[in-house]
Amino acid sequence: MESTSPVGWLSLLPPLITIVLAIASKRVVLSLLIGIVSAIVILLPSASAQQVVQGSDFTWGGYVWDSLSHGVVALLETHLWSTLFLSEDHLRVFAFTTLLGMQVAMIHQMGGMLGIVQWATPFIRTRRGGQVMTWLLGMVIFIDDYANTLLLGSTMRPVTDRLRISREKLAFLVDSTAAPVSGLALVSTWVATEIGNMEIGYKNAGIDIGDGAFGIFVKTIPTRFYVLFALVFVLLCALMGRDFGPMLKAERRALSDAPEDKSDSPDASDAIRGRAMNAILPILLTVLLVVWLLVVTGIQASGIENLPRISDFQAWGQIIGQGNSYVALLYGAMGGLIACLLLNIFQRLLDPEAVRKTLLQGFLHVLPALVILWLAWTLSNLTGEDYLGTGNFLADKLNQSSFNPAWMPTVVFLMSAGIAFSTGTSWGTMAIVMPMVIPLVYGLLAKQDGGAMIPPDHFLLTASIGSVLAGAIFGDHCSPISDTTILSSRSSDCNHIAHVRTQMPYALVVGLVSILLGTIPAGFNVSSLYLLPAGIAAMAVVLFLFGRHPERT
Repeated sequence: MESTSPVGWLSLLPPLITIVLAIASKRVVLSLLIGIVSAIVILLPSASAQQVVQGSDFTWGGYVWDSLSHGVVALLETHLWSTLFLSEDHLRVFAFTTLLGMQVAMIHQMGGMLGIVQWATPFIRTRRGGQVMTWLLGMVIFIDDYANTLLLGSTMRPVTDRLRISREKLAFLVDSTAAPVSGLALVSTWVATEIGNMEIGYKNAGIDIGDGAFGIFVKTIPTRFYVLFALVFVLLCALMGRDFGPMLKAERRALSDAPEDKSDSPDASDAIRGRAMNAILPILLTVLLVVWLLVVTGIQASGIENLPRISDFQAWGQIIGQGNSYVALLYGAMGGLIACLLLNIFQRLLDPEAVRKTLLQGFLHVLPALVILWLAWTLSNLTGEDYLGTGNFLADKLNQSSFNPAWMPTVVFLMSAGIAFSTGTSWGTMAIVMPMVIPLVYGLLAKQDGGAMIPPDHFLLTASIGSVLAGAIFGDHCSPISDTTILSSRSSDCNHIAHVRTQMPYALVVGLVSILLGTIPAGFNVSSLYLLPAGIAAMAVVLFLFGRHPERT
């Protein structure tokens, strides 16, 4: 079978160069740029190379100059410019992140964060309590992973600083709840994409599932072992108070050092006094606007005339899932910022010059994340199917082989993780892998059963679908070029590579448990009713045996 990538194994080189350089040098922007340049070099037009073959007019100077000029134009115009300015969705994410950064800065200067800290102090007196509260809030903001990441990190940072919880631990708490809880929620911005990819896969397999897509989607939830185990692992770390590896060192350093003073973001101590409502009202308005706009745009997209009953969660999940999350996030953040400005006017807290400086500080605070996001999107686009085809190439290698269907959930989990790690996008991974996996598993099952009809909710089909969704998030958690990983470190004001280094061992442990006590036995039809408690117990044992209390030397 012909490779789906025009360059074969070379398609893996740019993401690998980027990831290795980022971890080794701790310079994410430079690593991303080098990865982008390496991808462009691989994809350079062949016009100059043809001169070598033709021979007559070839000169090395002309060849080098032609290649260099093509490469510069491709870098600046074809990729960097078009990735951001020709993509409405990317521009909306930029605007949303900027507005939310300004909103957070205003909340800080108006005493909102200080008020949250003062309000939470009687309830959160210990490091355990601070971590559990962060986990709970992460579970509550389930509507979207971007909103979860940016709101949770900036809101809880003053609390965790006071409790001497490291920024690395905060970034881990934020990152390991955002995508998992949004991916599992029946009402979130993920639902339509996940179900849509499933429907394409079943269509490719020649299976008509009619209106049964949502039901099959629900049946995959118990088999998304990494997602479920990751959420529980975060809680176990908090309750048991144990850490290991680089995270343990970070926690001990946070306990021994004074809380960091970040000069690039407004400090709550500069506020007039603590006013919790100055944080609660804008954030609540942002979340409500996001939900409302998701419903409105979802209704428009679905074309329904009569709204479903309040108790019909399936219908509401489909409506919200079809909503335009980029529009909802943009105007939700805008509404929250306007609320901050109005509160400031009514309370007469900051003069116009102070407001201007605060808004500028908020923008500068998220600017590094915006730059990294821009470059990560560019690299992801270069590794996509229109250029290098990295994900399709990896998926194609699996598709060319023949496996015992019982091993497919594990193979699919590892393949999805590899693609997400290499490309930095869980959504892109789901879009690549799902349409291929469903017909592949269905074909293997039909062949094993002598051509018999296979039910669309066969346990191996649902387990393999769950493995796509879980593996994509697992790879995303380990990847330094993932957008949610980038936003988690920035919202927590944590060094990005420090976040990757401390989170990756935890993600690998959860991933290993997900394979040994999840995908492998699930492939042999062992029920999740037994596997989920066994996996949770195994993670608790790992923390007990290898984890240490940071407070104790």
